[in-house]
Amino acid sequence: MSGHGFHVHGPHDHELEHAAQHGDGHAGQLAVVTAILATVGAIFGYMGGATQANAGLLKNDAAIKKTEASNQWNYYQAKSSKQNLSELALELAPEGRKPFYTEEIKRYKAEKADIKTAAEKLEAEAKDFDKKSDEQIHQHHRWAQATTALQISIAMAAIALLTKKQWAEYVVYGLSVVGVGLGIAAWLHY
Repeated sequence: MSGHGFHVHGPHDHELEHAAQHGDGHAGQLAVVTAILATVGAIFGYMGGATQANAGLLKNDAAIKKTEASNQWNYYQAKSSKQNLSELALELAPEGRKPFYTEEIKRYKAEKADIKTAAEKLEAEAKDFDKKSDEQIHQHHRWAQATTALQISIAMAAIALLTKKQWAEYVVYGLSVVGVGLGIAAWLHY
């Protein structure tokens, strides 16, 4: 309080004046590190969201290809049924109709071969999309782990600034290294 030239300092006021006059560079340094960690964490968070979205899109593409493959296999089965009926008709038909059913059987066999190739190709594409989706999910988990480590590091920085405990600063720097390391692992697809 101040009045008529008489000034009384509270303990908090004295600490603030001391820090302002002598500068607590260490606290300033930790504040800058915290700001950098927050920025890097925001980038990691964005990358995590992007990889999660990509994984979902790839999984959707896989489901579409699986449906298309299933349709091809159903078409294959229909051709097999027609071929079986033509084979039965060949056995029961009069001699004059047998060449017709023989040609039908050949046609169905050829069509089935093409359909089978198309179905197998679609199944392979579905597996490829599933694999890519799994890779994106793994990468997403790495980004999430990196972001979490950096968020905890930022919280520990606040604790270190408030308590001025050296061990808390060590936790900040240790978790920062872990977080950045996990971010690098995510970037490199590990």
